Amino acid sequence: MSQSRPLIIGHRGASGYRPEHTLESYRLAIAQGADVIEPDLVMTKDGVLVARHENEIGETTDVAEKFAGRKTTKTIDGDSVTGWFVEDFTLAEVKTLRAKERLAFRSHYWDGQFEVPTFDEILDFVRSEEARIGRRIGIYPETKHPSYHQSLGLAITDSLIEALHREGYRTRSDPIHIQSFEVANLQAARRRTDLKLIQLIDATGRPADFVASGDPRTYRDLISTSGLAAIATYADGIGAAKSLVQPISPTGDLVTPTSLVADAHRAGLVVHVWTVRADREYLPAGYRGDPAAEYRRLAGLGVDGLFTDFPEQAVAALRP
Repeated sequence: MSQSRPLIIGHRGASGYRPEHTLESYRLAIAQGADVIEPDLVMTKDGVLVARHENEIGETTDVAEKFAGRKTTKTIDGDSVTGWFVEDFTLAEVKTLRAKERLAFRSHYWDGQFEVPTFDEILDFVRSEEARIGRRIGIYPETKHPSYHQSLGLAITDSLIEALHREGYRTRSDPIHIQSFEVANLQAARRRTDLKLIQLIDATGRPADFVASGDPRTYRDLISTSGLAAIATYADGIGAAKSLVQPISPTGDLVTPTSLVADAHRAGLVVHVWTVRADREYLPAGYRGDPAAEYRRLAGLGVDGLFTDFPEQAVAALRP
């Protein structure tokens, strides 16, 4: 790792302070010192990439008030989900919606004020911010439910790569990381781009494309010695649930760290962990109410990057 501290990734922007995946959330993350902003991407009915954490948009917009009749139930990656789905709306319809805070215990002051941005708008915004403040800003897009999108004829991974290439992002030296919880779309992406690719690793379960294809491997199998070696053939790193690096006991206490960081580094992979949050609902008891302690702990364990909802806290805790 060449940097003096882990990469600070604004998780959905500065989502601890503004509704997630809005230009205002990304703007605040950059102002707070984030090195990178993270847009999760889904696709509209007419094939436009927009930033939402899920294709179900009832939790994060006012769609229920404006399109009550569009509520439906779908099977997404094997799970039955009821709500409103972005792929049932055109971009023009999505642009009538306004974002809202997803979590009840966070401020709802900004609800109803911000649009849902397209990925092209985010790219334009980042270029504008770079010119304004005089530094590069990384972008860390995630393709959400790529196999599901593909089943609808929505080529989410190809569209993402095309958008990045159009904007001039083409090489591993560019400040881009493309991430996915699935495997096949990253393997396909490697054949199309030299941009950095990150295999997301959950603490439990299996990649959705493995489930669909009958591949029995789990996320835990992917971080075995052979699994990491396989990831290194197509990806530049892993984005791991933080408990896979620093496990937490059922009582919230810190227990012995794993060897994942060292194992991944031996395979030539960087390790980015998610998600560090200051809310008491999320902060493990073992940190004794001090969010800075979690940033310092993970940095001390050698992670190369941290996703956080509170970029300013990460900057303060990890300032050289």
